Amino acid sequence: MSRQNRIEAALTERFQPERLMVINESHLHAGHHNSDSGDDGSFDGTGETHFRIRIIAAAFAGMNRLERHRAVNALLKDELESGLHAMAVEASAPGEATRW
Repeated sequence: MSRQNRIEAALTERFQPERLMVINESHLHAGHHNSDSGDDGSFDGTGETHFRIRIIAAAFAGMNRLERHRAVNALLKDELESGLHAMAVEASAPGEATRW
């Protein structure tokens, strides 16, 4: 199972979202410095290392932005410790304005 599929499955199971988008943005980071990527430290943009998560779920009602990010980060802790380099999280409760 790909990292993206694991992330989608975990978010779906835990938060039961109304809407969910997990977008692999690794290619946007090609050429960025990363000491783990090779001799010259240049990241080639391949793989599943950078994601944007857009999620709307009732589970986020009553949480502030920081609490929502912490909940997603805690859920995906194993992914973050095993090669997931960065996540942009856009978490909302139903009825809140979103740009997507």
